[in-house]
Amino acid sequence: MSNLLLSFPLSLPLLSSSVIPATATKKARGTQGQFPITQNVTATQGGMANMTCRVVHNDNTSLQWSNPAQQTLFFGDKKALRDNRIELVRASWQELTISISEVSISDEGQYTCSLFTMPVKTAKAFLTVLGVPEKPEIDGLPKPAVEGDEITLTCVTYGSKPAADIRWFRNEKEIKGAKEVNASGKTFTVRSSLQLQVDRNDDGVAYTCQVDHVSLASSPQQAVEVLEVHYAPRVEITHSLAFPQEGQYLKLECMSKGNPLPDPVLWTKDGAELPDLERMIVEGRELTITSLNKTDNGTYRCEARNRLGTSTAEYVLYVYDVPTTMPPSSTPPPQPALPDTTAFLDTHVTKPAATSIVRDPNALEQNGPDHALIGGVVAVVVFVTLCLIIVLGRYLARHKGTYLTNEAKGADDAPDADTAIINAEGNHAHAEEKKEYFI
Repeated sequence: MSNLLLSFPLSLPLLSSSVIPATATKKARGTQGQFPITQNVTATQGGMANMTCRVVHNDNTSLQWSNPAQQTLFFGDKKALRDNRIELVRASWQELTISISEVSISDEGQYTCSLFTMPVKTAKAFLTVLGVPEKPEIDGLPKPAVEGDEITLTCVTYGSKPAADIRWFRNEKEIKGAKEVNASGKTFTVRSSLQLQVDRNDDGVAYTCQVDHVSLASSPQQAVEVLEVHYAPRVEITHSLAFPQEGQYLKLECMSKGNPLPDPVLWTKDGAELPDLERMIVEGRELTITSLNKTDNGTYRCEARNRLGTSTAEYVLYVYDVPTTMPPSSTPPPQPALPDTTAFLDTHVTKPAATSIVRDPNALEQNGPDHALIGGVVAVVVFVTLCLIIVLGRYLARHKGTYLTNEAKGADDAPDADTAIINAEGNHAHAEEKKEYFI
């Protein structure tokens, strides 16, 4: 424990570096002249307290220290009380300093320094003893806890004065608890409770109860408990190949997590035992299939179990052909060269040779010529041309027929061809008039 030392205008030998300064200075009342001076002292339980009494002007008058029970401790340099914890530090006409080691709560109280003049002059000094809290204890921790349980952790510390403060930490993060303080004589018992509903994330988490108190300075006391949580397993299957092909080997790993650890795991295919144990090798949590073929297609299941439950995961295996059914490459295909436009006039189609790389069927459509568009344009041009030829032919044929017909109708009465045409047109008009009249 730390020792305490009072500070005064006069220098004293340094007995300890952790002395708590006095909080007040007491002067004896009386006539002007000689009077004793004291200071209040605060000490830590189990430590040392120094009680000092000084006189500024003293004409060889004795000084005396007495305890709260008014028992004389020292009269000058003479020890009056048989207590091995009380020792003389310095005795002179101007100063009387004593020390009390292994201070306890019972030593707390008001001490008196007396100067034996006529009349006797006194000064009071109060000794405050800080009760050091005991090391905390954590109760209520089941070993182990089961996921979903509700538990209450309780941290208790005894003997603090004044009442200590309790803080909770989940790993390094502070969390709030419910505090309760009870007095026990001059000291206090402090409790703090923490309610939890545990899950698998609490497994292995350290819960710390820390006690803070003025007597502990920068070294708080603490208790740590690591929570163990049992929970049902969860499984996941990882695979070594994204696109397995015939002839390759495939490794499946059943990643299971549970407490207690589920071991071993069970592998099945399509709800039954593995059909080919020579090629399907199980080692611990791993299933390795050598020399893949189409008969290996199916659903593989991994099952993990502990006393709290069972979990399964499935992997659907499809073995691709080599190389024709290989899935599209993730890298973009090279840009194909534009074909010669004269190739479209040729009706002979050449089938490209098979390659080991299956390209995206949309790649050529996006980068090559659009055959449908070119064919459509050609068809439209041909159709328009044919339509123009037909219209022009009909027009020429129609005008030629009209001229001949009119010439024939006026030839009987006309002296020449021109007059025959004119007469034919006139006759045609009369015919139209007649036709209208008839209607």
